[in-house]
Amino acid sequence: MGELSSQEPLLLKKDDEFDYLNKTTLLVSSTKLILKVVMWVTFITWAAFIFLLPTKFTNELFGTIVRATKGSIFGTAGSTSLIFSFPIIMIAFLAIILLVVAGEDQPQIKKAGKGPNFRLWTFPVLVDGPFGVVTAAEMIGVIIFSVYIVWAVVMYSIQNVDLLSLYHLPDMKERSGKLLELTGLRFGFIGLICLAFLFLPVARGSVLLRAIDIPFEHATRYHVWLGHLTMAIFSLHGLFYIIGWAIQGRLLEELVGWKNIGIANLPGVISLLAGLLMWVTSLPGVRRNNFELFFYTHQLYVVFVVFLALHVGDFVFMMAGAGIFLFMLDRFLRFFQSRKTVDILSATCFPCGTVELVISKPASKNKSLTQLISSLLHFPWHPFSVSSSPLDGKHHLAILIKVLGDWTEKLKGNILNLSIEQSETEPLLQHNRKITASVEGPYGHESPYHLTYENLILVAGGIGISPFLAILSDILHRVNDSSPCLPRNILIVWAIKNSDELPLLETVDMEAICPLFSDKLNLEIQTYVTRESQPSLEEGKTPKAMHHSSISPGFNGCRMSGLVGTGHVVWSGVYVIVSTIGFVITVALLDIFYINPFNITYWWYKGLLLIGCMTASVLIFGGLVITLWHLWERKTSSKEEPQDATKKVDILQQNEASLHRNFGEARYVNNIRYGQRPDFQEIFGSHAKSWGSVDIGVIVCGPPTLQSSVAKECRSQNLKRRGHQAIFHFNSHSFDL
Repeated sequence: MGELSSQEPLLLKKDDEFDYLNKTTLLVSSTKLILKVVMWVTFITWAAFIFLLPTKFTNELFGTIVRATKGSIFGTAGSTSLIFSFPIIMIAFLAIILLVVAGEDQPQIKKAGKGPNFRLWTFPVLVDGPFGVVTAAEMIGVIIFSVYIVWAVVMYSIQNVDLLSLYHLPDMKERSGKLLELTGLRFGFIGLICLAFLFLPVARGSVLLRAIDIPFEHATRYHVWLGHLTMAIFSLHGLFYIIGWAIQGRLLEELVGWKNIGIANLPGVISLLAGLLMWVTSLPGVRRNNFELFFYTHQLYVVFVVFLALHVGDFVFMMAGAGIFLFMLDRFLRFFQSRKTVDILSATCFPCGTVELVISKPASKNKSLTQLISSLLHFPWHPFSVSSSPLDGKHHLAILIKVLGDWTEKLKGNILNLSIEQSETEPLLQHNRKITASVEGPYGHESPYHLTYENLILVAGGIGISPFLAILSDILHRVNDSSPCLPRNILIVWAIKNSDELPLLETVDMEAICPLFSDKLNLEIQTYVTRESQPSLEEGKTPKAMHHSSISPGFNGCRMSGLVGTGHVVWSGVYVIVSTIGFVITVALLDIFYINPFNITYWWYKGLLLIGCMTASVLIFGGLVITLWHLWERKTSSKEEPQDATKKVDILQQNEASLHRNFGEARYVNNIRYGQRPDFQEIFGSHAKSWGSVDIGVIVCGPPTLQSSVAKECRSQNLKRRGHQAIFHFNSHSFDL
């Protein structure tokens, strides 16, 4: 390998080289900073108000705001929307502006000479337990939420005791029942606060997630945590009411009660039952053993939300309305994207139990890597990780699928059958043999975070190598093109069960991407074959595992749709803004011409009308933007030269031929160890010494046990760090959605 300076990162060896890395103007940088500050100030102010709401002062302030604004055409619902929902919508609008201003910013490259530093979001604190791996930043969020719950319960319990004296109930039985009702009421309010956050992380293409660069796979964890907390609190809410009513001898009467003015109990019972069913089927054991049951019962969120609105009415529902509305926008957009059938340009079955699909995509989808894709062949939905770099080709992306269950086994069988048919069919008729999919996504990091580390350790378990193939390809392309790229030392630690998985590394033709890359990049691969004690006899003689079946049906003009929240930032922003304005207009028209003139006062009915306004604004105003977006996308894609499409399959076939030709000729260090498992203490310790005082980005993709082991070692190395030693930054990539 060529000599590399121990202090100078690749492509940044002189202060006056590659000045374009800092080409962002002062105006743009200042605008971004101002937007971020305003967003955070708005969020912190909103969160502080909610946190302090149990106090007498804040509660009186809340009442004052409601009284001052309920005289508007929007009524009390407008007041609660202004307090609880408007700040979230405002942050979403600011996030759109931020994304537009940021544009295609280059990754923030740290200048050489700066020492390593700790980061809250990459420092693992908890590595075992029900939460999985939890970073310091996540732990702070968990602690704040926990403190709020305890604080609110204590404060409201004290207030309930004071309120009880106002009822003048002499009978102890009645006093106990009323106290339980008041306690249930308080838990219901706390549950609504949790619900205000619950739908925010599950909106996959949300501008909020994009603005703070949280990939959907990580946001899903927060949704799971919030889901457990929300349903636990709502369960206590219902339980306290049930016990209180039972003590007072009116349980059945209250359960089936449906008040016109006030809380309608029966819709609340239905909503709670739907929530409990979703909760039970989402528990890890049930979800792992029967994903379809989890998936389909989770569609009961529609019942949960609609009957919640009927239960509490419009003004109470709007306490959580912003998150639900943003989720509805995201879900409607995803529905449109997933309706389109997409061409599979190439499908390959490896004997090791892995399938590679190459999917046609529009040229505009050149976003960051390791993004999840939900693919439908043709039911049910499954998440996969992209194994190709956007720089591999403008018009296609690849995914690797491990054959593990019935669905993937059926997919493999279909490809094998089509491969046999294709080999027996005349070449002129082969274009009729095709396999298609419906695709949703991609989702992932807004920025290529792997480019921000000078030193990378990529730890994969089995098919978890997929996103790292994309990362490796991306880095090689950037090195070859002299594009912004910080990594210069890369270690891949790959644990596999059998040696027939080894050829998956050859799906990236490193020499073809970056000739003589070993002179520019320190790349080392350590592979651990855990279930074999020694190499097979065929190893080194012939690429046995590469004897695979493949089909190349060709391109028929059907690419992935660009209608996704993580797609074109201007169109996705216009979609959110226009739909929100449409919602306000719809509610205003309803209030002016129906609710106020006809004196509509039924709580449950107004809650239903509010849900109707949300739905209508998404369908009408959002649908209009989607239609224009779709027409724009068609016009843009039609400008592509026809021959470009026909070249795609030829390129793929050339890559496949190169795959066979280059097997066994790799020009990188791959230390294959049989019958062993990675010793992360030794691996991390030795590389920390050899790399010196630097930031080391550790990215892991594999089962939870592997992630826990890697996180534990990162934490251990950081805690025992002395002086000028390396700092390990933990990052994870997961298929578990």
